Amino acid sequence: MPQPTRIKVRGYHLDLYGHVNNARYLEFLEEARWNMMEEGGQLDWFMQQRLALVISRIDIQYKRPASMGDELLVDSVLSSLAERHGVVTQRIVRADNGKLVAQADVTFAVIHPDQPGAQPMAGEIAERLSNLLEER
Repeated sequence: MPQPTRIKVRGYHLDLYGHVNNARYLEFLEEARWNMMEEGGQLDWFMQQRLALVISRIDIQYKRPASMGDELLVDSVLSSLAERHGVVTQRIVRADNGKLVAQADVTFAVIHPDQPGAQPMAGEIAERLSNLLEER
């Protein structure tokens, strides 16, 4: 399983109340998904094949605020693969106490610029992504 992505909360992440702005969490989650693909050794292959993982849905739950100077850990695991989409489950916790800040299920599809619609999660695409599936 990939290592958690560590993010330090900076001033530009904050809203008027001194908490991380809700939209910034989406950026934190995206950074962690890129890291998951890089650490899993799959990013280069997808790029060489001109395949892109595109987001179709994000279901995020905000549990508690994060503030200036907090260090956050973002865990990302591929939790499921279906015929034409997958789901990455992500959790953001505070590094100092392990308390849950936010969690999300991110639904994605694989597309190719020369082919219409989502690609089937079959063949080498499925094989490459299956290597990232959460161990149950």
